[in-house]
Amino acid sequence: MSASSKAEYGKAIKPRSSGWKKGWLAATRSKSVLIGGIIVCLVLLAGLLAPVLSTHDPYEMVMGERLAKPMTSGHLLGTDQFGRDLYTRILYGAKVSLEVGIVAVGLSLVIGVTLGLIAGYYGGWVDSLIMRIVDIVLSFPVILLAIAFVAALGPGINNVIIALGLVYWTNYARLVRANVLVVKEAEYIQAARTIGSSDFRIIFYNILPNCLAPIIVVATLGLGQAIVAEATLSFLGLGIQPPESSWGWTLAFGMKFLKDAPHLSIYPGLAIMITVLGFNLLGDGIRDLTDSNLKRN
Repeated sequence: MSASSKAEYGKAIKPRSSGWKKGWLAATRSKSVLIGGIIVCLVLLAGLLAPVLSTHDPYEMVMGERLAKPMTSGHLLGTDQFGRDLYTRILYGAKVSLEVGIVAVGLSLVIGVTLGLIAGYYGGWVDSLIMRIVDIVLSFPVILLAIAFVAALGPGINNVIIALGLVYWTNYARLVRANVLVVKEAEYIQAARTIGSSDFRIIFYNILPNCLAPIIVVATLGLGQAIVAEATLSFLGLGIQPPESSWGWTLAFGMKFLKDAPHLSIYPGLAIMITVLGFNLLGDGIRDLTDSNLKRN
């Protein structure tokens, strides 16, 4: 192996702490990252600290206080049709929505990134087979495919996570494959092969780190999509089931009382909108930072 190849190989696999510091400083100066990060952190805290921040039992029914308006009877956001505190239900709904979103995106990442790495690195019939499966999945509308999976598996939080994971993995597979096709031709990859590195080491130690930036951007945006999808499935009665708290389920039942108690739909709808807005702003900000760093390089 030539001296230049060794230098290139070492440079590629060496951790760049200064790069992370520069990236962090740039992120703190980005309005999108800052605002989106604050919103996401607040929603995360609301979900994690729901038992602490809540003022009532989320499952306690007080029929004498049903459909109470906000700021009355000791209920900050009013009550639902069963007399349950809406503020508490929304806090616990944040926990459910974030759990579904994070785990579903994690499942999509594992499936999509793994298949994308294999397809891009090995090429040939393996690449063709994986990409044809991707094309087949993408030929169906996302929400209809998710509904089909949940209908087959049955409603419930675990099945919703599996369904969303099986729907959204294609985005990561295509993205990673495209990056691998470029990266695997680099000199340091050829140098790694020359010194006898295994395919596993090259794929996950040399190639994958160079694909992380776009993966992080797509995953951040995907969290918002997963939360909306979970709310949609719950709205249709195929997602989280009562008495568990879900923004989509609360919104669906609130539609029946729009005239007498509009707060039942307004507040969970705002919770979904603000949460998705936070993830979208965060993802857009990270994408802009990534693009600007690539242009500098």
